[in-house]
Amino acid sequence: MPTIVLPTPGGALAPFTTSSPRGFPDRPATPFNRVAYAAAHVVADPLADVDPWLRPAIDWETTIAFRRHLWRLGFGVAEAMDTAQRGTGLDWPTSLELIRRSLEAAAETPGASIACGAGTDHLIADPNLGLDDVIRAYEEQCAAIEALGGRIILMASRVLAARATSPDDYARVYGRVLRQVKEPVIIHWLGEMFDPALAGYWGADDHAAAMDVCLAVIADNAAKVDGVKISLLDKDKEVAMRRRLPAGVRMYTGDDFNFAELIGGDGEGYSDALLGIFDAIAPAASAALAALTTGDEAGFHDILRPTVPLSRHIFAAPTRFYKTGVVFMAYLNGHQDHFVMVGGQESARSTLHLADLFRLADRAGLFRDPDLACERMRRVLAVRGIG
Repeated sequence: MPTIVLPTPGGALAPFTTSSPRGFPDRPATPFNRVAYAAAHVVADPLADVDPWLRPAIDWETTIAFRRHLWRLGFGVAEAMDTAQRGTGLDWPTSLELIRRSLEAAAETPGASIACGAGTDHLIADPNLGLDDVIRAYEEQCAAIEALGGRIILMASRVLAARATSPDDYARVYGRVLRQVKEPVIIHWLGEMFDPALAGYWGADDHAAAMDVCLAVIADNAAKVDGVKISLLDKDKEVAMRRRLPAGVRMYTGDDFNFAELIGGDGEGYSDALLGIFDAIAPAASAALAALTTGDEAGFHDILRPTVPLSRHIFAAPTRFYKTGVVFMAYLNGHQDHFVMVGGQESARSTLHLADLFRLADRAGLFRDPDLACERMRRVLAVRGIG
């Protein structure tokens, strides 16, 4: 197997010999017994004449090809979410174009499942904005997605977090929006570790109190809620909320630290999944979910166990920079020909962080072509002055 020289803490360099790929199947033999959405990244266009910090430029062909890769592996696609750099480089007009193209591709792909993020990110920051403006913004994006035939993931709103003064304000906004949607939605509670602007969401800094508010909103609108995705990186909080959900409302884990345990479940239930890490570990996660479907719980955990340290590394604080690791994995595995990101976020993680990511991905058997992964890692190191 190929060997590469990687940086180590303290400024030293050390050889690292890669492992053999685990050879995960190209597609599952049967549908999963968990609902599993992969929040998919976007591929930037490196040749576009734009200033990356100011305007997004998307390589549409490669972006849609990656979604077909996820569908082949049995995943649904959660489109235009934070993994796609929504609100951190990807604006609403580009997000809507992404949604349109993905929905068209899904319609051409037998069995493809897709749900699309609706939020309020097109609002221009203005201290005079009120709750009615938030409601109208949600209504506008929901209507645009539904007009294209899409299902909705109702994303958390930075403007709502800034303007709400009580839990009742959240109940008003969500109640108004949920009464109007055509199909049940997935509510996404994104924690402040992913987006500091969402601190105090649901009108409480304490997550237990916030959970009470969110559960009340769901109970009041249960017919319009397919499920809730919480991204708090705390398995105990997720399990506690899961056990309190109304019958028929799913818990979609957004816990990229403890996803294997939460999907596997316990004697009282399990979580379905809507995860950014599935983008980076898709072949392994597909094989693991296929094993779980056949009752092979040991095989499920055997496959996912080495991916958990990788996921915890990719999503390490500052967690909002996790997209850099997700895109880096796609580059190393040949799903795109460059390591350029919307907003220039390829620079958001250190060289040591990327080197550790490489080691952890190899230990999980995730490189389908170790020679290619080493070649591409060397290119990145050379650009960063190592070589």
